[in-house]
Parts: sequence; structure tokens; C-alpha cells
Amino acid sequence: MARQHDLNRAVTAPDFQPLLSGALVALRPLVEADREALFAVAADPLVWEQHPNSDRYQRKVFDAFFDAAMESRGALLAADAKTGKVVGTSRYYGWNPRARSIAIGFTFLSRSCWGKGHNREMKELMLRHVFRFSKTVIFHIGENNQRSRKAIEKIGARFLRAEARTHADGRPNPTVVYAMKEADFIAVFGEG
Repeated sequence: MARQHDLNRAVTAPDFQPLLSGALVALRPLVEADREALFAVAADPLVWEQHPNSDRYQRKVFDAFFDAAMESRGALLAADAKTGKVVGTSRYYGWNPRARSIAIGFTFLSRSCWGKGHNREMKELMLRHVFRFSKTVIFHIGENNQRSRKAIEKIGARFLRAEARTHADGRPNPTVVYAMKEADFIAVFGEG
């Protein structure tokens, strides 16, 4: 009986800021003291080249992003697992307890990590954690962000639909939506 109670509690109050670690990246809750180190990564305009918010390398735009991340209570800082150097961030958001679905996004990594497995490992860690209490994980990606679309497809997420969204300032923000079920995750990463 206690096990069922624990399961019900996990569904209603999941941990969106766990400590997760792999061979390449370590994830922990984002804190205010991380602002400058994360900005040092975000200040590279090429990180945002395909992103709908291509100006996020600018201080004022980054600060708004960081403030929203802190308010979300689902943001994680990504650090190099060996050196501890800050390499990026990602976030859980949009928890729907009734549907048992959640989104993962707002992810960016230092270019020094691109193509080396960091993003894949970060997503694996986050997905393995979240599938303990979720049935579906959603990914919202800018329509023209081919780098992120390819990366998410490689880990088994499936295209669902396109959405006509807008930025807070009213500019169009065409978005594509991908979803992943636990079976999709296991097919790529195994039971673990």
C-alpha cells in the first residue's frame, strides 16, 4: 500500500530539479549564482544562429531568459562532468498531471560540446528521470532550427505538428512539436 501512495505522490509532485550525472555532463538545479557563468556560454551569437530568439546572446535578452528559467523551478544547469565548467542549461516545463506529460526545452550548450554527445547524454538523463512519473515528453522547437530538430529526431522523438506561435513582443514564432513516449525512449537508450 505504501508503494501505491508513493507512486501517486510522484505523479502529483515530481522533482523537476534533480541532480543527474553522466560521463559527459552533470545537471543540477539552476541558481542565481550561475547567471554570469551561463551568460559566458550564451554570449556566443553562433549558439543562437538557428534559434527563434537569435538575439539571446545580448545581455538584456539573456537576463530575461535567465529570470524566466529561475521562476520556472524546472531549470537545470549543465556542467562538464569532469571539470565542472558550465556548458549550458535545459529545463522541464509545462507539467500536466492529468495527462502525465511534460516538456523539455530551453536547451543550449556551448559550441565546444556540439557533436560530442553532450546534448544526447543530457536528454537521456533528463528523459530517464522524467519517465518515472510521466507518460509523454513534449519538445517545442523553432521551425527553422534544423540542428535541434535533427538532434531530437536522433533520440527517438516523433514529429506531431506545426504550431503558429508568437513571441511576447508579437513577432511570429513558428514552432514544431515533437513527442516521445517511454517506449520510444527505451528503443533508443534501453531499459538502463
